[in-house]
Amino acid sequence: MWAWTLWMLPLLCKFSLAVLLAKPENISCIFYYERNFTCTWSPEKEASDTWYTVKRTYCFGRKSDHCTTGNSTSTARTSCSFYPPPITIPDNYTIQVEAQNADGIIKSDITQWRLDTIVKTEPPEIYSVKPVLGIKRMVQIKWKRPVLAPKSTTLKYRLRFRTVNSAGWMEVNFKEGSNGDTTYNLTGLQAFTEYVVALQCVAEESVFWSGWSQEKMGTTEEEAPHGLDLWRVLRPAMVDGRRPVQLLWKKARGAPVLEKTLGYNIQYFPENNTNLTKTVNTTNQQLDLYLGGETYWVSVISYNSLGESSLATLRIPAIDEKPFQCIEAMHSCLTQDQLVVEWQSSASEVDTWMVEWFPVLDSEPSIFSWESVSGARNWTIQQDELKPFWCYNISVYPMLQDQVGEPYSIQAYVKEGIPSVGPVSKVENIGVKTVTITWKEIPTSRRNGFISNYTIFYQAEDGKEFSKTVNSSILQYGLESLTRMTSYTVQVMASTSAGGINGTRINFKTLSISVFEIFLITSLVGGSLLILIIPTVAYGLKKPNKLKHLCWPDVPNPAESSIAMWRGDNFEDKLNVKEFDDSVNMEEERILKPCSVPSDLIDKLVVDFENFLEEFSTEEPGKGQENILGGEKNEYVTSPYRPYCPTGKHFKELPLATEIPSRKSQYLSSGVPEGTSSEDKEQLLSSASSLGLDHLCEEGAPNPYLKNSVTTREFLVPEKLPDQTKREV
Repeated sequence: MWAWTLWMLPLLCKFSLAVLLAKPENISCIFYYERNFTCTWSPEKEASDTWYTVKRTYCFGRKSDHCTTGNSTSTARTSCSFYPPPITIPDNYTIQVEAQNADGIIKSDITQWRLDTIVKTEPPEIYSVKPVLGIKRMVQIKWKRPVLAPKSTTLKYRLRFRTVNSAGWMEVNFKEGSNGDTTYNLTGLQAFTEYVVALQCVAEESVFWSGWSQEKMGTTEEEAPHGLDLWRVLRPAMVDGRRPVQLLWKKARGAPVLEKTLGYNIQYFPENNTNLTKTVNTTNQQLDLYLGGETYWVSVISYNSLGESSLATLRIPAIDEKPFQCIEAMHSCLTQDQLVVEWQSSASEVDTWMVEWFPVLDSEPSIFSWESVSGARNWTIQQDELKPFWCYNISVYPMLQDQVGEPYSIQAYVKEGIPSVGPVSKVENIGVKTVTITWKEIPTSRRNGFISNYTIFYQAEDGKEFSKTVNSSILQYGLESLTRMTSYTVQVMASTSAGGINGTRINFKTLSISVFEIFLITSLVGGSLLILIIPTVAYGLKKPNKLKHLCWPDVPNPAESSIAMWRGDNFEDKLNVKEFDDSVNMEEERILKPCSVPSDLIDKLVVDFENFLEEFSTEEPGKGQENILGGEKNEYVTSPYRPYCPTGKHFKELPLATEIPSRKSQYLSSGVPEGTSSEDKEQLLSSASSLGLDHLCEEGAPNPYLKNSVTTREFLVPEKLPDQTKREV
């Protein structure tokens, strides 16, 4: 039992791994006249080696044969051909395809084929395409009948033709004549236009057309020019009153593409005076005229050796004439390979429109195109006639008889792309937390589409990037909530429907303090000062002496010092009036501390004091007393009793000349008023001497008031000065 199982196991595995053959289907057969009979079918799905055998019965079922394809490695394993001579027409064939591999055989269904319906001939051969003399707009085509075509069968032909500059074909079907004529006259063409033609044929009962013949070219006969389409471009009037008008014309619609023209004749004149008609002849298709401000009429004709075209006229309105307006709205859209422009108008009497379009360039456009539309309120143009990524300005002018109305204009692209360059931006009004980003519009020639929006990207140094999006009409944006005293990077992206591109990258740094803050601080400080100044001024106006004393303190007057007692006889009386104790204290406070004394100070004091005594003795007693009492004219009084005091030494250590006491006592006695007792004089002299010596001989800086009142004089000191001084004492 187990041995039987082991023996059957390989057979079971073999049958399980075998793949059933697929039945051949979709059998198709073609009879290439006098060449072969070929049948094809759907390819096999088997992975193993498979070969096919096609069995045929012919001669209306009386004979049979077969053809065999190669194995699965063959490139023609799904087709098989039978070759002459056993191929005749008419006849009926039966075809059956048999597939076989190592696992089995499977046959297709039997199919029936009538040779008359599946015959395919060779294409005809065109040998001439020429115009017929005297017949306009026609060419005659002649060809040779295919050799490999049933002679007993009538052929049908298909002719296709186009102009040289056109990509679209037009077709004409016709049958072969009863006499086997191989000539055809193609009419309805354009005069003096070059055409390209091709021809194919088929047996009358067959379903298989031959291939196209080689293309052949021919030109229709020339004739007089057709009419012209005339248009104008009005420019602003010049300073001298003349108005530039660019006159444009082209061949009318339906005119021959290769229409031969020798030149153009232009005439123009004012509407109210035909006697001023001017004529210009040119070979160009445009002319610049300089007309006056009134209404003008312009006419253009084209001519060649066969005649002239019909007259094309156009009315140029006056400068002050207001055109009528009847178009309310207009829009454009793209449909497959066309640009469609539609407009709306409430004027039912207007049925003719002039469509004008030109590319919008950074400079003034020089290429204008136009086309007349009648009986419709839409206009279409092939996309391949317009350049992609170019912006076109499309205007529609309503035309009522000879008048041209106000145009309605829109802009359109046949294809949009990403702008060629990004916007150039800059920063303005930089603050502590705000900044204004401004940018320029991209030039029209480099936009490549309609700008839909702008996106501002900004990022702090080592920070997160943020963005703001605005519409295309905004050319600046203010950023807020920035960080004080921080560096930022910003750039602006311009976007179209096809994508966006970034502009220039710029850097800026926010301020540490704003103008407002500076103004606020300045205002606070200024306000505080103003608040302080106002009471001060008011106080000064109310008490001017105190304000003066506060701003300009009194400078001590040397004339009012204690040394002034030498000048007056009634010095004690004056001291009693001013309360001697208080005045002495005041004088002591005003006297500067003594400083180092120059070496020639005693000389200066002696000289000044002698001059003083001489002047004092000649003055009136009342005048001297007035000066001593401190009147309006104050004088500085120098003291003759200030001996030379070297720095760091006491007065007692200085030697004095023996002549000094005698001269001093003489001067002092002469300066004491008469009537004074000897005791009073001695007391006064001793007090003055002690007061002067005490002030002069103290260490420190000299009194500036006494220093400025002395002059330089050399003083000789005897060598035996100490002894004489002692004797005097």
